[in-house]
Amino acid sequence: QVQLVESGGGVVQAGGSLRLSCAASRSIGSINVMNWYRQAPGKQRELVATLTSDGSTNYQDSVKGRFIISRGNAETIVDLQMNSLQMEDTAVYYCNVDATRWYRKDYWGQGTQVTVSS
Repeated sequence: QVQLVESGGGVVQAGGSLRLSCAASRSIGSINVMNWYRQAPGKQRELVATLTSDGSTNYQDSVKGRFIISRGNAETIVDLQMNSLQMEDTAVYYCNVDATRWYRKDYWGQGTQVTVSS
């Protein structure tokens, strides 16, 4: 069974940067869509950034110009570069991948905590 694992979370001061990465435990097949979601305490999970197989990207308005979603390297599927972090960015960040191996399936990671301090 394929598992997604996020890494790169941590504690950073406001204005700082973090880079999140998402790796798969085994081959995930042909990737259709890659997303990063986040969930802050007491709030619903929200979509932060999307990268499609054709290279199209889309961002939540609050992170436009600060976050960049990109394909990973040989060891990771998708990364999220987060710059100019704000306290409002504090949340658990989740990697989500829509891929087709034998059939189309949605995969989720367990999440990585990002905490932005003042």
